[in-house]
Amino acid sequence: MSDIVGTWQVALSDGVHKVEFEHGTTSGKRIIRVDGKEILRRDWLFKLVGRESFKIGKHQCTINIDAISGFAYEYTLDVDGKPLEKFSENRSKISRTWTLTLDGVDYRIVLEKDTLDVWVNGQRIDAEAEFLDDGGTQTAFDIAGHSAVLKAVSTGYRRSGINHALFVDDNEIPVARE
Repeated sequence: MSDIVGTWQVALSDGVHKVEFEHGTTSGKRIIRVDGKEILRRDWLFKLVGRESFKIGKHQCTINIDAISGFAYEYTLDVDGKPLEKFSENRSKISRTWTLTLDGVDYRIVLEKDTLDVWVNGQRIDAEAEFLDDGGTQTAFDIAGHSAVLKAVSTGYRRSGINHALFVDDNEIPVARE
């Protein structure tokens, strides 16, 4: 019988990771799985509340176990010291994600705006941006034989900054919601 009490989706540049947490409220057992792989197991603990820390790539994660009343518990996930919701909100400010299907294969393209790294299905690719006459940049790369271009153009407004758009085979791909 499974004691899974929490599952979270953590969107990072290398993909969306599924975190599962099992907590045996009588034995104190704790198991953490990331993408189905067990990364931490504690079979017997007297203390039923506390924290468990682990990493997903370079990101430090902590599951917090708090008693809310009697034998009821609340489970929260922090990533890089922030609650998952706040971490995800901050990631959406520093990255753009697009998802598409080409020739029956799903692709996830991520642009890290702070480093200008481009990721395709969890792999960072080598791509160089070139400056355009209109003041923007474009980064050309290949996705399974299809031409892809990331364009960055200033909006002309300080608050909204730069617009990023992905074109695959000259078709604009809408930004994904994560």
